[in-house]
Amino acid sequence: MFPQLRPRRLRATPALRRLVRETILTPADLVYPLFLVPGSGIAQEVVSMPGVYQLSVDKALEECRQVQDLGLGGVILFGIPEGKDLIATGAWHDHGIVQQGTQAIKQALPDLLVMADTCLCEYTSHGHCGLLQEGDETGRVLNDPTLKLLQKTAVAQAASGADIIAPSGMMDGMIQAIRQGLDEASFTDTPILSYAAKYASSYYGPFRDAAESTPQFGDRRTYQMDPANGTEALKEIRLDELEGADMLMVKPALAYLDILWRVKEATQLPVAAYNVSGEYSMVKAAARNGWINERQMVLETLTAMRRAGADFILTYHAKDAAHWLHEVFPPL
Repeated sequence: MFPQLRPRRLRATPALRRLVRETILTPADLVYPLFLVPGSGIAQEVVSMPGVYQLSVDKALEECRQVQDLGLGGVILFGIPEGKDLIATGAWHDHGIVQQGTQAIKQALPDLLVMADTCLCEYTSHGHCGLLQEGDETGRVLNDPTLKLLQKTAVAQAASGADIIAPSGMMDGMIQAIRQGLDEASFTDTPILSYAAKYASSYYGPFRDAAESTPQFGDRRTYQMDPANGTEALKEIRLDELEGADMLMVKPALAYLDILWRVKEATQLPVAAYNVSGEYSMVKAAARNGWINERQMVLETLTAMRRAGADFILTYHAKDAAHWLHEVFPPL
């Protein structure tokens, strides 16, 4: 006679649940995105992303000190330049805003991990992620000429002290080009986190407000992935692995947990998930209306991303989540 099977025995108390918990979420698993702007003393809240700000470098340093004190995994920097042009000068110039921010952060907080988003959309006057044919208003990016600018951008970011280069433009061959550029510039130890499976998603809307990167015409569907496709993501990650990526990312995260799981099963590289702006803003809006418990929903969502295979998560909730996690498990 079999004993009566009662899985609920291990759910009876908080202590039992913690003891047998399969997936653990810690502040060190979370990376906090920052949006940098020229000037000083600037902290301009993004209307569509409550609690997220465009920051001058001095204000970003204040945020970074909080990030380090909270034990977060690091920050990723996005830049809004003073001026934009057709060749994205602000992205690859030695004095670009991300380069300035990286230098300041690494000088003040050398142990804080700094990732640099390596893309051109914030810096081009048309808002697309690369060079366009003159007069073309379809948004079809010229792939190979764009690779040269991404290569220059990555080298400038590494020279400024970035610990990780994170290319997000979804150009064919971008990892190989960036790896070659970094190696030739003697940044052979600088790793690449590839936005390998980045979908053409409606969840990016608030980010485009924050980064001021909305395309002026067309859309990004000729280079970002079709949301209907899953197997294509495995092809993309395989190509990026072969080209020299050190880590891979799935973006967005919440509506793509199946993709995250499949990617994790298909690779031995570390896998990141980007909990994107639309996911963040929906939670914030619902919480402000009293429809949800923000703390419970955020921690459940981030845990689900870890459970699906994310080794770490880029999220605008990072600071709040760290505070909540410290309340449960105070740092030693």
